[in-house]
Amino acid sequence: MEGNKIKVRPLKKARIEIIPLIDVIFFLLATFVLFTLSLNSIKSVPIDLPVPAPPTTVKPEEPLTIQVSDAGSIYWNRELIDPSELPSRLSYYRSQNADPRVLLTGDEKARFGATIDVLDEVRKAGILKFSVETRTRPTGK
Repeated sequence: MEGNKIKVRPLKKARIEIIPLIDVIFFLLATFVLFTLSLNSIKSVPIDLPVPAPPTTVKPEEPLTIQVSDAGSIYWNRELIDPSELPSRLSYYRSQNADPRVLLTGDEKARFGATIDVLDEVRKAGILKFSVETRTRPTGK
């Protein structure tokens, strides 16, 4: 007896059908054409856009530099001052400048406590914009 033979169909290769793809592309094209034709009927409201002001040539003022040195010596823009003068000078500086800014710096011999005292005086004077320089400068520079 001959054995039953099973017929195996050859595997078909998968292929991409181009006709449905063309149908989808034409549908998208028609949708975009109709949409762009409807855009012409959209009305807009006329508005007056703001005109920019001409650029100002005013340079921002350099900040006041206060340097703390050894033994509590204080330099006001490279001028040695007495520490007792600092509060009055700071309040006068604040009253004379619309945007007072202070750069607090120290030399290599500055004491941490004296620097904090100067920073407290700056804050007491109501000056909100201050920076602390993290590198040391030579004394009086």
